Amino acid sequence: MILEKPDKSGPNLDSVSVLDEHGSRKYVYPADVKGRWSRVKPWVYTVLIAIYAALPFVHIGGHPAVHIDLPNRHFYLFGATYNSQDFYLAFFVVAGIGFSLIVIAALWGRLWCGWACPQTVFLDGVFRRIERWIEGPAAKRRRLADGPLTLEKLWKGTLKHAIYLALSVTIAHVFLAYFTSVETLAAMIEDGPSGHMGTFMWAAIFTAIIYGNFWWFREQLCIVICPYGRLQSVLQDRDTINVQYDHVRGEPRGKVRAKEEDPSVGDCIDCGRCIAVCPTQIDIRSGPQLECIGCAYCIDACDDMMAKVGRPPGLIRYDSLAGVEEGQRRSYKRPRVIAYAVVGIILFTVAGIVMSKNDTFETNMIRVQGAPYQLTETTIENTFRIHVVNKRNGLTTFTVKPSAEFADDIFIPQSEVELKTFEGREIPVVVKLPLDRYKHGMKVHIIVTDTTSGESEDVGVEVLGPRRPVRKHKKPAHDGDEHGGEHERHGEETR
Repeated sequence: MILEKPDKSGPNLDSVSVLDEHGSRKYVYPADVKGRWSRVKPWVYTVLIAIYAALPFVHIGGHPAVHIDLPNRHFYLFGATYNSQDFYLAFFVVAGIGFSLIVIAALWGRLWCGWACPQTVFLDGVFRRIERWIEGPAAKRRRLADGPLTLEKLWKGTLKHAIYLALSVTIAHVFLAYFTSVETLAAMIEDGPSGHMGTFMWAAIFTAIIYGNFWWFREQLCIVICPYGRLQSVLQDRDTINVQYDHVRGEPRGKVRAKEEDPSVGDCIDCGRCIAVCPTQIDIRSGPQLECIGCAYCIDACDDMMAKVGRPPGLIRYDSLAGVEEGQRRSYKRPRVIAYAVVGIILFTVAGIVMSKNDTFETNMIRVQGAPYQLTETTIENTFRIHVVNKRNGLTTFTVKPSAEFADDIFIPQSEVELKTFEGREIPVVVKLPLDRYKHGMKVHIIVTDTTSGESEDVGVEVLGPRRPVRKHKKPAHDGDEHGGEHERHGEETR
């Protein structure tokens, strides 16, 4: 289907803003804008990029603030340490992030997309700024791109793409530092690709993806791929705060002098400035749209034009649809917000309880290979190895002792062990029970204690043995011979 070309009164609502009349993608050249929101954004972007770049370098308790060590299955998160057995906790992290985005969308619309999403932060805060610095304003960038190959176009394009590529390499390596640590990554870079081909290939793949995204794909990621934008229609309602065009005040549109001739004409002068500055090239006057990321540039552009024509600002502003149409104040007491609050309290309470009870160490009882037990005339013996793993961030001492009930029946040659973070040690344990105390299926207990925190864990293990152990008695030789002979003779008579 061939899409109709939008007329001057507004876009065709059946088409996507970044597609032309033939359905082909149009490269977007958003115009520059100045205003209160545009002045705040660079500071927000700088803080977010600084946090992203600093986390692998900042150490807490001797480890990076965030380090996902996949090969060793160790995870460090702001001083806390986890291993593969704690992976179930990732559910609470992912669920918490997802739920937070849902709440933000219900209350403040595309606030995350327009202000904190990494796609927006790096594209708008870094790559487009470099493009403007090298190639100039939007109109000049468009002419340069559509024009023939000239010396100016060649050197500007070469410089721009060289910087893009360098930035992509840097971002990719910072991203890898979250998984390999800065020190390990620096050693790999010094050794060269030949010794670490796997990591080098990942770095090359990430670089290509980042470069292609921020050079060419750009806003298509938000429109085509990102599922969060497509969920906005079901996450928002009439009370959601978003970038809104006040159509009550602005319609019908007219030129500046038209309002003087006809007072019924709205405040919108149909200058198109809000479209020119939009990074997805939508017309916000057509109402909420999939492509709108809530960046607020149209607010600054409209306020600037209103100031020039002597009309009050706020024709485009952060507001709710109910606020625009009915003049209602923002209400947070609505069913979905209450439901989100209840679910959020439950989720974060459960997550807090589970994470607070996460063990600082792990213990497992392992049976040694060979015979499961040894039986003598008076005792039954089992041999084990107790595996202790330190999950605390730092050197920790553990004590391994039998419970009071079995203090005389369990022998532990090494009752105290000192372990580094995620270091494990296997300690031999010998259980030797008198036969008269043994019962089939009985368990013995060993207490492992973290001397730093005082936390203890009771490890119970079943003692293996015969179902009905019989005490063996040694008989005299002559009695055995006499009875044996009698039994043999009795057997022959029976046969």
